[in-house]
Amino acid sequence: MSIFARIAWSWVALLAAAGCQPTRVDGPGSAPTVATAPEPEAWWHGRVFYEVFVRSFADSTTGPLANDGVGDLQGLMERLDYLNDGDPATSSDLGVTGLWLMPINPSPSYHGYDVTDYYDIHPQYGTRDDFRRFLAECHRRGIRVIVDLVLNHSSSRHPQFERALLGDPAFRDWYIFVPPDEVPQVRGPWGQPVWQQSGGQHFFGIFWSGMPDLNYRNPAVTTEAYRIAEFWLQEMGVDGFRLDAIRHLIEDGDTMNDTPQTVEWLQRFRSHVKRTRPDALTVGEVWTSTEIVSDYVRADAIDLAFEFDLAAAILDAAKSGTADKLAYTVDNVSASYPDGRYATMITNHDLNRVASELGEDTARMKLAAGMLMTLPGVPFIYYGEEIGQVGAKPDEMIRNPMPWTGGLHGGFTGAVRPWEPLQPGHERRNVAAQDADPGSLLSHYRRLVRLRQSEPALGRGGVRSLDTGRRDVVAWERVEGDRRLTVIANLSGNEIDGYSLPAGGNARFLRDLLGDVALDASGGLTLAPHRLYVLLPAH
Repeated sequence: MSIFARIAWSWVALLAAAGCQPTRVDGPGSAPTVATAPEPEAWWHGRVFYEVFVRSFADSTTGPLANDGVGDLQGLMERLDYLNDGDPATSSDLGVTGLWLMPINPSPSYHGYDVTDYYDIHPQYGTRDDFRRFLAECHRRGIRVIVDLVLNHSSSRHPQFERALLGDPAFRDWYIFVPPDEVPQVRGPWGQPVWQQSGGQHFFGIFWSGMPDLNYRNPAVTTEAYRIAEFWLQEMGVDGFRLDAIRHLIEDGDTMNDTPQTVEWLQRFRSHVKRTRPDALTVGEVWTSTEIVSDYVRADAIDLAFEFDLAAAILDAAKSGTADKLAYTVDNVSASYPDGRYATMITNHDLNRVASELGEDTARMKLAAGMLMTLPGVPFIYYGEEIGQVGAKPDEMIRNPMPWTGGLHGGFTGAVRPWEPLQPGHERRNVAAQDADPGSLLSHYRRLVRLRQSEPALGRGGVRSLDTGRRDVVAWERVEGDRRLTVIANLSGNEIDGYSLPAGGNARFLRDLLGDVALDASGGLTLAPHRLYVLLPAH
């Protein structure tokens, strides 16, 4: 019997010996609880999200946290007009309609993924009241807000883990401990040590010793996870959660990823979330292949899952100039998920930034953005991506402060120094430098976001890949009702003259919704290098 199975049976035996029954939480193999109310139409389809690292977005200019070198909620509020000014008639804002905030809970680490208090706001970011004001301002502008919820583990400095280390029976089984002479000689999915040590005690932590895994075989831990979700949905008013590292929730022997018990637990968690707030969104980080990720969605364990294979394929197409990987991935992803229930991106806070991957080539960055915004799924933009912010591993170097101007510290803070230096080149690569330039990357993102959210075929429609007859051209058709759009992208660095799709000529195209595509006398298209077109057919 594995150590994880022994822990499960030990917990049941302990409760039985005490003459009591555990709080009923359906176990693995039981039918998941079904939400009592029908789910409303999913509001997230058709929206564009923006991922924000609060620490790096904007330091406030007023209030108790002003100009301390650290981004905060007040600073984010001061910059909301940049993201969405609440006026659909303007075009000077980015136009996003959803925000994902990376962890905002108290934490000893800069990134916040080791939480010490799930019910509070990091003091460097503000207070609960600050968050409520921020959320009200977002909702007034039509922006929905989801927050990171770190379920797999807590911080090793969480009071409950500290009490568990002291042997407190109320919390000892909230984590996974083994005697010193029974430490399994097994390593984790990427070859890392997973059995950690503190003060001679050995516990399971798949990431590192500062992040002890929570024991969801203990019903009390599940009950607490439910309470945390209720708090943020009901008392704080968030619109949903991004669920971190959820493929590692419940281990089964030496299997630490994607166990049936994990999927079943998430099914019950999602049902509880829907009972608490029927329209709440759960989007999961399941960082693996489409074939495995889509299982979580098909099982209704989460509403959406991030599509890492598609992200890599978009980047590959923009970088290599060839369509093979992307064309295959578009078809595979579309066939794998029900109803477009996946979240798309190019990169995020764990990956090298797009600009660095593409050598700061503006044309290629525009091309990648165009593919992201014209494919199905719910797109997420990583902060700074829209201005070509650079950054490559280590992690701190892909989470640098946002450059707003070419001035000192990029206008991020009025402090002597920011929490982390800005990337070199921010003097020329910033919001102010691109704001009024119609040819800038920022202006291109603004057009793409507005186009996606104004065109149901892009925001909600199905997709059909088209044969292009060339390895350096990729194309797909987006359809919603009687609205049809054809997307064609020249992935190469060369102009292509007189191009026609093999399935039929281009005379049916009326115009390019992103600009002006040239048609020759025979109806052939002139495709500019690294350029994507969204074409409206004549019929």
